[in-house]
Amino acid sequence: QSQLVESGGGLVQPGGSLTLSCTPSRDTLDYYDVGWFRQAPGAEREGVACTASAGGEFYVDSVKGRFTISRAYAKNAVLLQMNNLKPEDTGVYYCAKSKHVGGRYCAVVPGPYDMWGQGTQVTVST
Repeated sequence: QSQLVESGGGLVQPGGSLTLSCTPSRDTLDYYDVGWFRQAPGAEREGVACTASAGGEFYVDSVKGRFTISRAYAKNAVLLQMNNLKPEDTGVYYCAKSKHVGGRYCAVVPGPYDMWGQGTQVTVST
């Protein structure tokens, strides 16, 4: 059974950068929407960004201008480039693949996604 694997998390100082990667163990992400979500300690999981299979993207306001989601087709991966990181960006980051073949638009709510990774920890601290 295919699963998603996240990598690239770590400890970084405020203002620093990290790039997260989401890769399926089997199959392809090309035809599906892919979302990134995060969960801070004691908080609910929240959407961060998504990429639709037909090219649309969406970012929540708190990460606009700092995070960039992209598809690395040659690597069958979806990346999340995170710049100017802040302590409030700390949490476990999860990627997810949509249940159905995607379209022009995506959403950062859990409902459309049915395959999730185990998460990668991002800690922004001095």
